[in-house]
Amino acid sequence: MKRTKSLSMLALATATALTLAACGGGGNAEGDSGDGDAAAPAEGGQALRLALNQTEEHPSFIALDNFGQRLEQATEGRWSIDVYPNETLGAQQEALQLVSDGTVDMAIVSGTQLENLNEDFLVFNLPKVFDDVEHQMSVIHDEEIVGDLYSSLEESNNLTVLGGFTQGARSVYTTFGPVESPDDLAGKKLRVQESDLHIAMAEAMGASATPMAFGELYTGLQSGVVDAAENNEVSYWTQKHYEVAPHWSYTNHLVGLDYLIINSDLLSGMSEEDRAVFDEEWTAAHEEHTELWTTATEDAIAQAEAGGATFTEVDEEAFDAVLEPLADQFISNESQQALYDAARAAAAK
Repeated sequence: MKRTKSLSMLALATATALTLAACGGGGNAEGDSGDGDAAAPAEGGQALRLALNQTEEHPSFIALDNFGQRLEQATEGRWSIDVYPNETLGAQQEALQLVSDGTVDMAIVSGTQLENLNEDFLVFNLPKVFDDVEHQMSVIHDEEIVGDLYSSLEESNNLTVLGGFTQGARSVYTTFGPVESPDDLAGKKLRVQESDLHIAMAEAMGASATPMAFGELYTGLQSGVVDAAENNEVSYWTQKHYEVAPHWSYTNHLVGLDYLIINSDLLSGMSEEDRAVFDEEWTAAHEEHTELWTTATEDAIAQAEAGGATFTEVDEEAFDAVLEPLADQFISNESQQALYDAARAAAAK
């Protein structure tokens, strides 16, 4: 797949460059002005610019900011990371293109964004491919399983995938009462993301799939445009959806995933010593994020319960029976099947 550079991307890159200049980004650790190709190999080091769509309070920002501070200390100031939260450098789709071009160095993007570049990333977006967060993290940071997948965009898009952060297990929450089996969702309008896979997932669970922008969901639940939604507990609490859909049911149908990507030219330009330090600190970062996410989830549940939400267990076998066949429906080639088989085999370890 060849990279494309539309006029809109060029305009965004220009605007981003101005933003970065205003924020003091782009120079290297030696005080260089940063002129020239932003992603050119720089063994001497530089301040890496990382695009994030979350707030400063989010576990992703905290873990990445700490990553940058440790990296700076461990490399004696040669490398550091400046995290730009709140979509300051653009939404995920734009950030991905900017990392590819070298205007931005790193970004957190969803699995759906990478799926658009290589359909094999679809496998880790499938319902029930991961049993839980621990299983997910063990798979997506196993070089034997993901090595070829994570390097698959280097030649075509100048992007290397380093690993990922969990989005937590996603479950269903409703306005009308608890859900214990797919029969309870029959005829109910379930808000989903705009993707064929998510639509099929909702329909498999018995609901009527209703794609809707996330920002419109609170009002949609409140007004009855939709009867239910699905997400993780942290979003359920922070977006105050428990106020209008107080019935949470642990379908655990999907464990969401974000990836950390980096410009491939920049990564290959690191010295062997600095690359080893970078990899070590990235491992510490995603491990810290998982711990932060666990705590944030526990806090969100407690806060939502205090606000009137109820949390209900479901008939897991009934949901497994309707969701697991989606793998056969959406897996379309041998490499996808191999990834899926390896992920499921890891669950038994």
